[in-house]
Amino acid sequence: MSAPLRALLVDDERLARTELRELLAPFPHVKVVGEADSVASALSRIEELQPQLLFLDVQMPGEGGFDLLARLPEHPFEVIFVTAYDAHALRAFEVNALDYLLKPVHPDRLARTLARLAEKESGKSAPAQSVSRHKLAESDLLFLEDGAKSRFVRVDHIVCLRGAGDYVELVTAEGRHSLSPRPLKDWEQRLPERTFARLHRSALVNLSFVERVDKSLSGGGEVFVRGLEEPLPLSRSHAAALRERFG
Repeated sequence: MSAPLRALLVDDERLARTELRELLAPFPHVKVVGEADSVASALSRIEELQPQLLFLDVQMPGEGGFDLLARLPEHPFEVIFVTAYDAHALRAFEVNALDYLLKPVHPDRLARTLARLAEKESGKSAPAQSVSRHKLAESDLLFLEDGAKSRFVRVDHIVCLRGAGDYVELVTAEGRHSLSPRPLKDWEQRLPERTFARLHRSALVNLSFVERVDKSLSGGGEVFVRGLEEPLPLSRSHAAALRERFG
C-alpha cells in the first residue's frame, strides 16, 4: 500500500482547520502533517514539510490563497480550495485546482473530492508537474461562470470554444454557455491534444462531438458539431491536420 499523501491545511480560522482535520481523519490515504494560518506561515510550512496536497482557504486577512499560489508558480502539490465564498471559482482554473469546496464542508462532498484525488494519483506514471503548467485531463473539473453563479464542468463535457470579442465562449454538452477572459491560445495549450483540435484562429472543438466535416473549394470547410445549430469554420491551414486526425 502506498504511503498517504502529506496534506497541509491553510486557513486563518483555527476552528475551520480543526473541523477539516476531523473530517479527513477517516481517509487513510491523506495524512495531515501541518497547519498554517496565513500566507507567510504557509510558505514556511510548505518549505519545511514539502506537502503533496494543500487545503487552501481563498480569503484570509491580508493575503489570500491565490496570493500564496502566485508566489509559488512552480509547485508540485495538488490544491483543493476550501472557502465560504464561491465568487472566486472561475479563478481556480488559473491554478488548475483539483476541486473547490464550500464551507461548511459536507463529508460526502469531501469524500467525492478525495476519491477523485485517489483516482488521479493512481493514474500517475511520472513525478507531478507544476500545477501551473501541466495539461488538463479529460476528467479534470473546470470552474466556470454561468450568469451570476459558478459551476463545475468536466473538460470532456466542453463541446467547443470560440472567440467572442475580447472573451472566449465555452459551450458544454448540456447546451450551456460560459465566457472566459483567457485567450484561446491559452486554452489550446492546456486542453488535452487527443481530445481537442484547432479549427480556425477563433475556434477549438472537442473531436468526440464532431459529426461531419464538409470541405470547400478554397481548401477549408465547415465542421458540424453535435449540439450546435451552426457549423464551425475550418480554415485551410488547419484542414489537413484535422483530416489526418480523423484518418
